[in-house]
Amino acid sequence: MIEIREIKPVKAELTRYTQFQIDLYEGNSYFVPPLIGDDVDTLTPSKNPAFDFCKAKSWMAYRDGKPVGRITGIINNQVNERSGKRDVRFGFTDFIDDDEVADRLFDTVAEWGRSHGMDSMVGPLGFTDLDHEGMLTYGFDEMGTMATIYNYPYYPRHMRRMGFTEDVEWVEYRISVPDKVPDQLQRVADIVRRKYGLRTLKYTSGKKIKADYGQALFELINEAYDKLYGYSPLTRRQIEYYIDIYLPILKLEYVSLIIDKDDKLVGVGISLPSMSRALQKGRGRLFPTGWYHLLKAMYRYNDTVDLLLVGVSPEYQSRGVNSLLFTDLLPTYIKNRVRWAETNPELAENENVQQQWKFFDKRLHRRRAAFRKPI
Repeated sequence: MIEIREIKPVKAELTRYTQFQIDLYEGNSYFVPPLIGDDVDTLTPSKNPAFDFCKAKSWMAYRDGKPVGRITGIINNQVNERSGKRDVRFGFTDFIDDDEVADRLFDTVAEWGRSHGMDSMVGPLGFTDLDHEGMLTYGFDEMGTMATIYNYPYYPRHMRRMGFTEDVEWVEYRISVPDKVPDQLQRVADIVRRKYGLRTLKYTSGKKIKADYGQALFELINEAYDKLYGYSPLTRRQIEYYIDIYLPILKLEYVSLIIDKDDKLVGVGISLPSMSRALQKGRGRLFPTGWYHLLKAMYRYNDTVDLLLVGVSPEYQSRGVNSLLFTDLLPTYIKNRVRWAETNPELAENENVQQQWKFFDKRLHRRRAAFRKPI
């Protein structure tokens, strides 16, 4: 028999909940574990300001006292009001390859969603777009990144078996970093810079970038991503939360800002040396040695960067402004002997995003999807 237990939002239970995922993928060379503390904080109402407008519950499945699956149900009232839908999201989802286990987990979320007036289930999605989203459907033999979900090939098979259909697809590319800035890309950047009076900014101080553009950076993300699938606009409390979490860990030479003639922020590109192998070595923990592996990945030779975030103000989209970001960042990558860049998920239907890679040799190596089902 399968027993479903609700997980209380306290540290000890959420730690076991997160640890289940890491244990399930033990020995898998492609899975990149999260930092356990980060996931625990995300699922803790007193820590995550998304709970101001979200409801969430988590459950684990047990067989003979042994954990065999987990799932979180999320109702994002902000997104539902914007979209006119009554969706319950599922996320933080992992399970063994077993029909009964999968059915019981997803039925539990469906029942909870219906009890709150929801009529559809969709995911995997988090509270916001800054959480992991999208179930891997292609590229199971490719190393994941710190910003993406890895799952076994049987996951999407269970989704289709249970009556879910793909609602949207994301694609990811592995880009070869060239030996120099491509001439055509440089020409585009020069034209855009002169035409619109734009310039790039670099910072060497985390405190300075926070003071000058910390708030503006996340407000720009809200503007740039507003029309994307399932986007949940960041509130003032969330922006303050993410400023404190993310800005201190950035490697600032891998960050590029674009401002106009009035010093208004109109574009941002945030990249980071790949943390994938470091997170694998730490197995989700900073101590006793996880912190060392992360620092080594950040500040010693690392041949891969993750393109975590690229955002351009709507008034400048489709005008070649992204070229300024890449002509600014590429020399830094080349200087540091970076060989590859991971794009991380981008909507397959977003042609503007796809176009920005046309100057580079690239390989589409992962696909992922959100699945939907009436409940």
